[in-house]
Amino acid sequence: MPHTVTRIIGEAEVSIITDGTFSFTPELFPGTEPARIDSLLDAAGTSEIATNFNAVLIRQGARLILADAGPRDLFGPTCGNLLAGLAERGVTPEQIDTLIATHLHPDHIAGMITPDGAAVFPNATLHVTEADRAFWSDESRFTGALADIADWSRLAQAVLAAYGDRLEMLGDGQQVAPGLSGMALPGHTPGHFGWRLDSAGESLLHVGDIVHAPTLQLADPGIAISFDLDADMARQTRKRLLDQLASDRVLFTGGHMLQPAFNRLERAGTGYRLSQPD
Repeated sequence: MPHTVTRIIGEAEVSIITDGTFSFTPELFPGTEPARIDSLLDAAGTSEIATNFNAVLIRQGARLILADAGPRDLFGPTCGNLLAGLAERGVTPEQIDTLIATHLHPDHIAGMITPDGAAVFPNATLHVTEADRAFWSDESRFTGALADIADWSRLAQAVLAAYGDRLEMLGDGQQVAPGLSGMALPGHTPGHFGWRLDSAGESLLHVGDIVHAPTLQLADPGIAISFDLDADMARQTRKRLLDQLASDRVLFTGGHMLQPAFNRLERAGTGYRLSQPD
């Protein structure tokens, strides 16, 4: 089974690389009754809360940009396919010149370093937000309620250290490459962001992690996941952006969208549903 799906956006070639697949358990959606989850799964004709761990490869002329890098081996044997996906597109890690981390959670950055902490992409500059860098670098935060994610902080610090002299901060609306700009999407993490690619009259939005479980959270955007550090803000961001996507009918993808992962959105009752792009 291929690990990539590719689409031309204007003058750019965009490949979504599925590093791995996973199924969530209902407990990860606090505040949502199990019966509600079951009803949404039944309506979708599935019994699993499926998710993907996606990276995105963008080829712009001579530039090769990788947005997120998957969880490597941290989430079990169904994951760790990033390098195989790059090879499908004829790309080696040494050729990547630009890295983007939509945020510093393990399933987006573990693939940027080896298990011993070396940079997988030795020639790439890593772009992150200052808010995420500052949050995950402050070990004093990870006590009490956040003690369970102290290991996430240490992984984030290892990634930041591996790219230390090739690290750049990215602000809202700031360009990483021509036509490719960051887009603040607060709530999931303090500096969580997506990005927008505009090229030759075509556009693609990457919505980061505003949606983890498409089957649940598109049909009911009020459903929160326990990984959101500020669930209320993440919920507001999700509702706002999904409404925008449905109104504008712009092509979009995200860190956890299921293959083929290039989609448009339309309203369906009080929620939304995916529609395939042209």
